[in-house]
Amino acid sequence: MKTNPGAYSDALKQCTLLMLFEKPSLRTRVSFETGMTQMGGHAIFYSIADSPLGKKESLSDTGKVLSRYADFIMARVNKRTDIKELAEVSTIPVINALDDYAHPCQMLADLLTIVENKGRSEDLKLAFFGDVANNVTYDLMRLGSILGMEIAVCGPVDKGDDFAVEQSVVDECKQLGGNVLITCDVEAAASGSDIVYCDSWMSYGIPDSEAEERKQIFMPYQVNDSVMEMTNPDSIFMNCLPAARGLEQTASVIDGPKSVVFDQAENRMHAQKALLYVLKYGF
Repeated sequence: MKTNPGAYSDALKQCTLLMLFEKPSLRTRVSFETGMTQMGGHAIFYSIADSPLGKKESLSDTGKVLSRYADFIMARVNKRTDIKELAEVSTIPVINALDDYAHPCQMLADLLTIVENKGRSEDLKLAFFGDVANNVTYDLMRLGSILGMEIAVCGPVDKGDDFAVEQSVVDECKQLGGNVLITCDVEAAASGSDIVYCDSWMSYGIPDSEAEERKQIFMPYQVNDSVMEMTNPDSIFMNCLPAARGLEQTASVIDGPKSVVFDQAENRMHAQKALLYVLKYGF
């Protein structure tokens, strides 16, 4: 699909994807919308930021109505419970584009990027640095546990519950047989890593007034040249974007030879096109 997109140019002809956004995202909207266009379909953007699901009408009614109009629903929301309820009542596929505990479409793109660069997904070490109390970290832990990666999650987990990994995610990874290290030790996390990953220290919803305090807390976990030197010689650097140079990573890292962040961003579109195709036709 990535190497021969023309072969799928009519795969979703006359199909409609309804995109529900409670949280904004440049990459999510453009990648899904462009992907639908490339496969002959159509995407509709609808903001629910000012009119949350379940407020003016029940989620049950919303799901039933939308199922009469569209072929797919994609939702990027604040609460996982909204996705779950919408999926339960809809008669068409519902794609989780992000919730408070997961970012599954990003994981599809990340997996594609890792396989393209490493030739495999198993027997690799991925180290995440910075704000570990977020949905990207949690899904990377799950992804690694499912696929047989060693995962190291490194951040200020000694600073209290606001900076710690949710225990439910830890338990989930254990049930999946995962090999997950949660630590404050940068060297222990970086040493022997094949993939280095970080994300914004200021996720959507965090007030700007906390920026300076969070900078001080997370700066010891910045991915810089010294951290990359601790990793394997052929390691790669990933960030799901947007990125702030000088904060979660230095410019020399994100713009350096090990960075694959723009391939990673492009792969959002390719991975999501594949997802839509499978939802329409099956494996």
